[in-house]
Amino acid sequence: MLDLTRLRREAVEAPESGIVAVVNHARGKEGIIPMWAGEGDLSTPQFIADAAAESLRAGETFYTWQRGLPELREALANYSSRLYGQNLEPERFFVTGSGMHAIQVALMALAGTGDEVVFIGPVWPNFEAAAGLMGASRREVSLDFADGRWSLDLDKLKGAITDKTRVLFVNTPSNPTGWTASRETLSGILKIAREAGIVIIADEIYARFYYEGQRAPSFHDVMASHDAIIFVNSFSKNWAMTGWRIGWIEASPALGQVIENLIQYSNSGVAAFMQRGAIAALSRGEEFVENQVARAETARDIFCDILTATNKVELSPPDGAFYAFFKIDGVTDTRAAAFRIVDEAKVAIAPGTAFGPQGAPFLRACFHRRLDEVETAAHRLAEWIGFHV
Repeated sequence: MLDLTRLRREAVEAPESGIVAVVNHARGKEGIIPMWAGEGDLSTPQFIADAAAESLRAGETFYTWQRGLPELREALANYSSRLYGQNLEPERFFVTGSGMHAIQVALMALAGTGDEVVFIGPVWPNFEAAAGLMGASRREVSLDFADGRWSLDLDKLKGAITDKTRVLFVNTPSNPTGWTASRETLSGILKIAREAGIVIIADEIYARFYYEGQRAPSFHDVMASHDAIIFVNSFSKNWAMTGWRIGWIEASPALGQVIENLIQYSNSGVAAFMQRGAIAALSRGEEFVENQVARAETARDIFCDILTATNKVELSPPDGAFYAFFKIDGVTDTRAAAFRIVDEAKVAIAPGTAFGPQGAPFLRACFHRRLDEVETAAHRLAEWIGFHV
């Protein structure tokens, strides 16, 4: 019989996702508005699905390139070159089985037992959990929260780096806070990493969901060609492809064989037909992305305006991503509150406890949904707050 004593300690101690706990509690209940997970309500556009279907009909069901189809790597290079105003070569891009897989591959290359990873929190819990599964120790540098806004103390970040630190994980725009680092802040972070000789894993998955321009500030804007930065990204958010599980890494071509090997020994490459869909997304999906961002901005304003009007919520509209991360006066146990809100208000949101100690007093709602649903959900929450607070 296989019991827990035979398993690796890291596997046994992997935490339950606080987000999934709410999903499991709410799933199947009638009338629930789901604002629990990090995805919108739109299905993948038909032109993307058609490209994948055509690939299947053409018989592209065999093993494929471990680094990704050459056509997709070229499409990624073209898309990123346009977005960042730089000449980025296809050799910098590697296709992965989701953004989460991209993070795992980067961590496998960089950190293990005895190593330390530093991250800026509150943060999406999967990164910290993945680092723990690698055997690495984790150290959180919390954003400061004042007057409804989040900010990073660079001195505090620098003080968290030790001689065991191998990785600095930076997610901006941030899930769950919406904090978006300025170019000046990114320069400061990069200076710290350079001086310490550590690698940055830059999670810029929400770069397009930025409400002050076409994209958020990026390490691309401040880095030199020799800087040790591995970018992780995903097709999930921009092109409504969360269920596809396809993402990418951008890194120095010098890491190419290492990354290829790690892909080979983890998922052995992404299905060719999925990659054909991804090519269509990059080449024909710009209007869809722009419309999604515009809708998310309107939804943000609707949701935040209704909740702040209660005068019992601490919240400012986020600069990026598509989450409202807010405090309700008098609510201290946000995990219990999230379950009560499902049952009593029929709105499913994530407890801040899922995002680390700094996030514990908050709740996270994904407002990337149909506008009438967002408005209804906000009014239900406001009513619940008015009754219980």
